[in-house]
Amino acid sequence: MTLGRIHSVESFGTVDGPGIRYIAFMQGCLMRCQYCHNRDTWDLDGGKLMSVDDIMSQVISYQPFLEGSGGGITASGGEAILQAQFVSELFKACKSQGIHTCLDTNGFVRKYEPVIDELLDNTDLVLLDIKQMDDAKHIDLTKVSNQRTLQFAQYLAKKGVRTWIRYVVVAGFTEDVESAIALADFIKPMQNVEKVELLPYHALGEHKWQAFGEDYALANVQAPSSETMQQLQQVFLERGIKATY
Repeated sequence: MTLGRIHSVESFGTVDGPGIRYIAFMQGCLMRCQYCHNRDTWDLDGGKLMSVDDIMSQVISYQPFLEGSGGGITASGGEAILQAQFVSELFKACKSQGIHTCLDTNGFVRKYEPVIDELLDNTDLVLLDIKQMDDAKHIDLTKVSNQRTLQFAQYLAKKGVRTWIRYVVVAGFTEDVESAIALADFIKPMQNVEKVELLPYHALGEHKWQAFGEDYALANVQAPSSETMQQLQQVFLERGIKATY
């Protein structure tokens, strides 16, 4: 039996995919994003071990609410792809019950093993977080290169997997027009990308960093203005790409 390391679950999520969603926050992540609001999910050995049946018993109890809203289940994190086998089995079980599946990921795929295709075959929607197109800036922001994320984006396009791109707008890293243009030009040829979700930076996870006795590097950074968000939205709209915030 495959077990997953689960950080936590949310039974009434409304921002991680369409409709009302049951969200399984998977434990473990290899990126070190400066604005991460789930700092406590990084540890690969943390979380609670759960089986697919453990989660399905909860999901099915909420199924009328999920289906009534056009929702379903979302595997988030941390980074869900680090536990691809478990998530694949979970999504397969959900599909057998007619439950919509959504993968919320940073696309940090190290090996394209068969389990990745199995996971995507059982995924209705991917929320792909592309943090910055400039690799040097990406490394500064996350401590890792963006190459695996961009390769995964291209892989999703090749397979025709329905995808929403998520882009966090944060001062000093991604609120400039040039960065938005680079992202828009990258995804414009991708017929599988339905829209871009522009996500304004917030510091709601700062207390988690403090709990670890760590400094929160972006403590004095303000949320982007509505004018900035509109300006970036226009970059995508001008290129025929739906963008929301």
